[in-house]
Amino acid sequence: MPAHAALKDSEPRVLWTDTPDAPAPLTPLEGPLETDLLIVGGGFTGLWAALLAKERDPARDVVLLEAETIGFGASSRNGGFLSASLTHGHGNGIERWPGEMPLLERLGRENHDAIRATIERLGIDAHLEQNGQFLVANEPHQVAWLNEAAAQAQQLGWAAEVLDHDAMQAEVHSPRYLGGMRQPDGEWLVDPSRLVWGLRDAVIAAGVRVFDHSAVTRLQRHGAGLLAETPGGAVRARRAVLATNAFPPLARRVRHYIAPVYDYVIATEPLDAARRASLGWAGRQGLADMGNRFHYYRLTADDRLVWGGFDAVYYYGGRVHPRYDGNAETFDQLARNVLDQFPQLEGVRFTHRWGGAIDTCSRFAMMFVPALGGRAVYVGGFTGLGVGASRFGAMTALDLADGLDTEGTRLELVRSRPIPFPPEPLRYAAISLTRRALIRADENAGRRGPWLRTLDRLGLGFDS
Repeated sequence: MPAHAALKDSEPRVLWTDTPDAPAPLTPLEGPLETDLLIVGGGFTGLWAALLAKERDPARDVVLLEAETIGFGASSRNGGFLSASLTHGHGNGIERWPGEMPLLERLGRENHDAIRATIERLGIDAHLEQNGQFLVANEPHQVAWLNEAAAQAQQLGWAAEVLDHDAMQAEVHSPRYLGGMRQPDGEWLVDPSRLVWGLRDAVIAAGVRVFDHSAVTRLQRHGAGLLAETPGGAVRARRAVLATNAFPPLARRVRHYIAPVYDYVIATEPLDAARRASLGWAGRQGLADMGNRFHYYRLTADDRLVWGGFDAVYYYGGRVHPRYDGNAETFDQLARNVLDQFPQLEGVRFTHRWGGAIDTCSRFAMMFVPALGGRAVYVGGFTGLGVGASRFGAMTALDLADGLDTEGTRLELVRSRPIPFPPEPLRYAAISLTRRALIRADENAGRRGPWLRTLDRLGLGFDS
């Protein structure tokens, strides 16, 4: 069955939220409010910030405003990969913060364990699977990259095992695999929407006032604090955490650091027993390949294959709009790539296709930007690995907003900023040129051309 035909009956819906037990939206803000802490954005970062703020001080009044519904953006549209890394992978961290990596990895482990403890303590049915991850090589030059990745992980105290062709084939059956790297710890899977909904229930139970459909249209200084205006009301707050992800930041000074890029995902029907057996994959690990344009994929609780990545699409001007949530050309390419990786799935049908914007920055990892005279702190730039790192980002943003001196606030990762993206039209031209250069590198045994080498020297990049 051609890829287009396999997609023919798929729905343009996010798999994770397409369920009858999805919670009803909350009411929007109406009228004026006053609060100690305002949180703007109801994804993982905003929810963790709200929960941690109330756990630190149950008497602290907290208001959370979400422009759509809780979890609407990247928090419900990702693949559900919950990584312990705070730096978008070991290689990126070693390149940018080599002296801090032992500390960053310890903090990442602690953050990872705290997420699991919270899920268990609150009884959140997030379909948590602590199965580890495989990185796989589909091209000869990627085999050497596996050895490098394993060495980096081991250097930082993680277990990692390189598998040759036969050993990888014994784990997961794909004619494309030339080898793999098993990382049994620090890489988990969740149903991201169920984690969002569980956190939403927890913050409401803790006394946080949460409002859906309450987009902040203006945020400004007001006396010793801030004033946030929405279509239905306004909130006066002492401090704010801005967790708007890829959507336009309310603080002007943040805008040049963030580039919203669109990532696309497809999901199959539940695999029948024969198809499921044809894959092997008894350990149900998350998988990702080693290309510059890489795929990430996993099985769901009902044995669907969720397959995403490969391309990151930037639209001129950094526009974020529902019309970009679908991309027929990319969906077709993803379906073709599924069947190329797993030809034994020929004839399978895809039931869901979706996309959404993620918040990338030039260093691929979270950043913190104080704004409005230090009354607000923006945290974002996770670049697709925010399911786990968002909790640490939220915790550290709270520390900064409260003026605390902590291990987190002293980090160079926290105190430094990424190199800003240039203004348009240079931004669009540079990102387009980088995407084409990455394609050429993948087609040329991974060798990076002059443009990519220049970006490497400058500490710049573009990723999903």
